[in-house]
Amino acid sequence: MRYKKYYVYLLTNYNNAVIYVGITSNLLKRIYEHKNKVIEGFTLKYNVNKLVYFEEFDDAENAINREKQIKAGPRKKKIDLIIKNNPMFNDLYNNII
Repeated sequence: MRYKKYYVYLLTNYNNAVIYVGITSNLLKRIYEHKNKVIEGFTLKYNVNKLVYFEEFDDAENAINREKQIKAGPRKKKIDLIIKNNPMFNDLYNNII
């Protein structure tokens, strides 16, 4: 039996000026949607489509709590989280396809 995974992810734009925190149960599909401008709203408006960080969870509740924790923190904490794991702010999308 295959268990469902949940992901908390951080996106930024080309010059790393904007950070977006999201949650999904299908990371590949969701990032594809961001990159291809399928999703209306904040990420489309600010051209936020570069995956710079993600975490995987086995439980939806844990993922939701983590998303809320990251969103509630200051911008500096989000940047520090990215830098710790992806210091060059590389787009991780190719790593997941």
